[in-house]
Amino acid sequence: MGALVAAVNAGDLEAFFAALSDDATVSHDGTERDLRAWAEREIFSSNGRMDVEDVSAHGRTRTATYTNSTWGSMRIRWVFTVSEGRVSRFETGQA
Repeated sequence: MGALVAAVNAGDLEAFFAALSDDATVSHDGTERDLRAWAEREIFSSNGRMDVEDVSAHGRTRTATYTNSTWGSMRIRWVFTVSEGRVSRFETGQA
């Protein structure tokens, strides 16, 4: 999860997908999303950044101020599922 956050903050699309399993999925505000399209729109083309405020559940839940050039700043919760050392799913939504 730390590698995923670091990739987001570095704007590193390649490192972001390297931190994910090949079949990773994402849910945003309770709706399943196409991972590649979502990441491009919500993170990489809009300069997304996470300022992590709280880490819980053995690092698998993070609350952060998330900022991008589309939506500005908001408090977001990220919940990660990890399989074989890589993130296989994450759910994100307003905290």
